[in-house]
Amino acid sequence: MPWYVYMAYLAAGGFLANGVPHFVNGISGRKFQSPFASPPAVGESSPVVNVIWGMCNFAVGLVLIRGVGEFRCGLSADVALVGAGMLVTGAALGWYFGKVRGTG
Repeated sequence: MPWYVYMAYLAAGGFLANGVPHFVNGISGRKFQSPFASPPAVGESSPVVNVIWGMCNFAVGLVLIRGVGEFRCGLSADVALVGAGMLVTGAALGWYFGKVRGTG
């Protein structure tokens, strides 16, 4: 597998992990930080903006998974790479938003 496929799968995991808090907060009717708030990534955006931003992240993640290489489900390096991207991004986002929200 070429190196760029590994990078695409790691990035896909990051986009998928980033989509979760935006989508969940948005469909729950809560404001949440987004790049479109003022100041970016600190201020809060409306629930609708977060639903749309979450779906955009999911779409990019899926395009990277389906559009680069030949993704194999099951016990494979492909799934492990997406999972690793989700873990690293999830931990980083948890740390960052914990600081921003004063809970971390």
